[in-house]
Amino acid sequence: MSTKTDIDLIGSAGGSRSEPGGRAKRPAGAAGQLEVELPGEIRDRLSEEVIDELLAGARTEEEIVGPGGVLAQLTKRLVERAMSAELTEHLGYKPHQEPPGGTGNTRNGSTTKTLATEHGPVEVRTPRDRNSSFEPQIVRKGQRRFEGFDDKILALYSRGLSTRDIEAHLAEIYGVKVGRDLISRVTDAVLDDVREWQQRPLDDVYPVIFLDALVLKIREGGSVQRRACYLALGVTVEGERDVLGMWFQESEGAKFWMQVLSELKQRGVQDVLICCVDGLKGFPEAIEAIYPSTIVQTCIVHLIRHSLKYVPRREREQVARDLKPIYTAVDADAAQAALETFDDKWGARFPVITQAWLNAWEYVIPFLAFPDEVRRVIYTTNAIEALNRQLRKAIKTKGHFPNEEAARKLIYLAITNAVPAWTRTRNWTTALLAFKIHFGDRLPE
Repeated sequence: MSTKTDIDLIGSAGGSRSEPGGRAKRPAGAAGQLEVELPGEIRDRLSEEVIDELLAGARTEEEIVGPGGVLAQLTKRLVERAMSAELTEHLGYKPHQEPPGGTGNTRNGSTTKTLATEHGPVEVRTPRDRNSSFEPQIVRKGQRRFEGFDDKILALYSRGLSTRDIEAHLAEIYGVKVGRDLISRVTDAVLDDVREWQQRPLDDVYPVIFLDALVLKIREGGSVQRRACYLALGVTVEGERDVLGMWFQESEGAKFWMQVLSELKQRGVQDVLICCVDGLKGFPEAIEAIYPSTIVQTCIVHLIRHSLKYVPRREREQVARDLKPIYTAVDADAAQAALETFDDKWGARFPVITQAWLNAWEYVIPFLAFPDEVRRVIYTTNAIEALNRQLRKAIKTKGHFPNEEAARKLIYLAITNAVPAWTRTRNWTTALLAFKIHFGDRLPE
């Protein structure tokens, strides 16, 4: 038989966090025969003969990965063997041998406990010693869930599932009944990680930081209130995107953004080369108060959207086409000329558009001093808006949060879940060279 399976034994035994899963996939056309593929680390240690022996007589998905199946029995045997080895090391002599000197601590039978695993409930026998000094590590005293099972709960929670939904999912997929109180305790434990993450030291310099806020609904007192979740997304010198923190406030305002930037400075951010923001009034002044040398770039996409808001639908495409020469100009002077051309054509009908661009002009043109590779990085806040879209997927099923802490832990888990999709900035090497030429010694080697 081939050695193919979809189950990650390492993940189920406390390895890296994995997606919710546990059901093996049956290949098309298989006639009652289930092929399994073991992870590389396990496959390298197990011969074909051992795999064939393990799967002898198992023909269906349920017999292999279901409750009481091959993987559940293998988990039981491996855990019990590991705990036996731990006890041997603790006592200092092997089973069926006399204690050193003929006296001392000895083995004293075992106790039975049931572990919740991704292969269903698994009953294991925990060895005991007469002095009750043995503390097993692979399955600790009082532990009822196998390492990695909590990660399944957190993965489901990070996708916006309620405790009721998680309870039903675990019962259906793994045959394990997990109470809602336990699910709440598992997710509440994340708050320690959130606090540590929020207080971690940051880099000295960030070439680019994006600032934006996400509006949530949180119950406060007897009513549901709208709260702003402030997010800061930094691009490191290596081109990696990193969420620097999140903060909650009643509404988005430039005054609170100043507090956010002050906290970033306290956590080690000494310089920010470019800060990308939307068109919030007072935002640039708040940034310049904390980082006087930082270039503030307003989001061009936000400005275009604001402009088209005043245009009838049938003319929006033409107006958008005529705005394009402004933000694609070779330099600020060419952009100014393009704005005047636009005003000559549309100014009489839509004077508010020209005025909006003029009011923000100081923060519109900074990106025009850079080559295209840098412009693509900083002309829009799309990077953080893409993150926000990922977060909204997780929170859209919630309606509202019972308190701020519930919102905080879900947003954190959703950020952790979303990271791989947008970690690296495209064409960063070329952009970094342009930053070095423009900013000189402000950009570290």
